Amino acid sequence: MIGVAGPQLTAQEQRWLAAPGVAGVLLFSRNFESRGQLQALCESIREAGGDHLLIAVDQEGGPVQRFREGFTRLPALAAIGAVHDRDPAEAVRLAEEHAWVMASELRASGVDFSFAPVVDLARGNAAIGARAFHADPAVTAELAQAYVRGMHLGGMAAVLKHFPGHGSVAGDTHKAPAIDPRSLEAIRRDDLRPFAECIEARVEAVMMAHVTYPAVDSQPAGYSKVWIGQILRGELGFAGAVISDDISMAAAGAAGSVGARVRAHLDAGCDLVLACFPEVVDEALAAMPAELTPPGDMTPLPPQLAALRGALGSSWDGLIDNPQRERFVARITALNAEPGIA
Repeated sequence: MIGVAGPQLTAQEQRWLAAPGVAGVLLFSRNFESRGQLQALCESIREAGGDHLLIAVDQEGGPVQRFREGFTRLPALAAIGAVHDRDPAEAVRLAEEHAWVMASELRASGVDFSFAPVVDLARGNAAIGARAFHADPAVTAELAQAYVRGMHLGGMAAVLKHFPGHGSVAGDTHKAPAIDPRSLEAIRRDDLRPFAECIEARVEAVMMAHVTYPAVDSQPAGYSKVWIGQILRGELGFAGAVISDDISMAAAGAAGSVGARVRAHLDAGCDLVLACFPEVVDEALAAMPAELTPPGDMTPLPPQLAALRGALGSSWDGLIDNPQRERFVARITALNAEPGIA
């Protein structure tokens, strides 16, 4: 899955989208100007590469919301966790409503899915912060399951991140390697619980962390056959899509060059590798093994990736006129004023 530079495709990007091995595009703020422009961009992506291509974004809410103008201002997930401390049942409802609004707005705009929800624990990581629901694994699991339900009701597949848990380590993997020295027993007891319970709720995908857990494996989780094959697939029984985090992040450098990072993720068991910046796309595509790159013309995606297309979206006008949507929007936007939530 590649990144593109701006709000319209260049000729080179159109060629990339038709290339063997390309599954779709991950969009960022740099790709967004308005709802109309976004819809046109999504149409041009599929015109260039085929209707099978996936289109995704990080639309978590709070500090990570790529599309803002014309979209509901989504509060950070920590605001829902704060509500849970005083009213658990209300927090569960808000998690489901937050997810439904996010999902329905994106699906009505031509985007297949958001990389959501974050199910890392809120235990001080600089990169996670208010993106996480709560520090308590049981609370995080309960709210994450509600969030997955809301995404599904909005016609969107769910992607849990960042497996096996990025919230309990101090380092920011965007900037430097991150090492979590805890035992597998400690990680299984705390960080894995939200993943395990959401997998039971039939999530479609899991994104791997670039964090290294040396008590389990010497490789970062996204490069680890232990974490992907033995624990995620074997122990937790996950059969959906396994997705890398961005190969341009500093912590991904443990594998070496861009091409080496792509091959290491695929060798470990990832189904989809994220090359989020145009500067790395040529090298990433060149590294794809020949047996994994059938001709690009309208080639159907493997079933675990095709499932990320979700259900058909509604029209934006239909959503705007929906009284239920208006009530949900009012309830979740009020959370933006939750004390102590950035």
